[in-house]
Amino acid sequence: MDMVISSVLVVAGLVLLTFGGDVLTTGAAGMAYRLGIRPVVVGLTVVAFGTSLPEGFVSIVASFSGSADIAIANVIGSNLFNIGVVMGVAALIRPLKVEKGSIRREVPFLVGSALLLWLLAADGRLGRGDGAILTVLFVAFLWTCFRKAAAEDGAAEESSQAPPGSRRRNTLKIVLGLLLLAAGSKLLVSGAIDIARTLGVSELLIGITIVAAGTSLPELAASVMASLKGHDDIAVGNIVGSGIFNILFVLGCASLIHPLSVNALILSRDVWVMAGFSLAVVPIMRSGFVISRKEGALLFMCYLIYAGFLVKAG
Repeated sequence: MDMVISSVLVVAGLVLLTFGGDVLTTGAAGMAYRLGIRPVVVGLTVVAFGTSLPEGFVSIVASFSGSADIAIANVIGSNLFNIGVVMGVAALIRPLKVEKGSIRREVPFLVGSALLLWLLAADGRLGRGDGAILTVLFVAFLWTCFRKAAAEDGAAEESSQAPPGSRRRNTLKIVLGLLLLAAGSKLLVSGAIDIARTLGVSELLIGITIVAAGTSLPELAASVMASLKGHDDIAVGNIVGSGIFNILFVLGCASLIHPLSVNALILSRDVWVMAGFSLAVVPIMRSGFVISRKEGALLFMCYLIYAGFLVKAG
């Protein structure tokens, strides 16, 4: 593939991701208001699931192909990108308010998922039994989210001040947004991987940086658009939910399909960095229950330092 064609694919992918993130956020926010569901629940489930589809696609295909490094590095790199870049950039645009309930429930789930991944992979592989454990925990996470939503909002009626658009129109926006995000991710990742290989970058480095960043662009697009529109709950819920989805569902399904060998370097370095980033979110969110611009800048800088270290080491 010609470098010019690869560059065109990257630009086209970015355009689709930006537009898809806008459409998805608008539809998801409208649906939340129409159904009387807290936006954070929509962000944790519908938006997080949709924006994590590229990670799922890449890791599951990599599992089928026997490329364990890409399958695992993509998930870890995506989670690091989500916390460092997506959350950082969204907070730089506008300080993000955080629900106290999310800190008590969903964020510990994210931290626990990261630590569980290290525990299961400590023997150097993620087998089908490990995959089953991760998948079951993902189902439990979804059940907890929707049960909590039903308990808090079950008696809520549609708001008379809901954003314009019927349920059907909001549903169509969500579906269209997801399709645009999937298409944009495929174009961008395809072009980026080709450029990276042309420049002689290793597969592991491609997986944890280029591929991870590419598949995380839907989260970036969705959360940035949510931040611009003032939907803080969707922006934060998307990031936290995507991280949980990536570890429990994506790696769970990938290892169920084909047991994955875990690179010793990933196990000794990158998993711990991911756990550290996840744990750092707790005090940041608890400081006034707002992610400030300074804290967003700190997260972004930490990711850049880590990425720079990887490039130098690679």
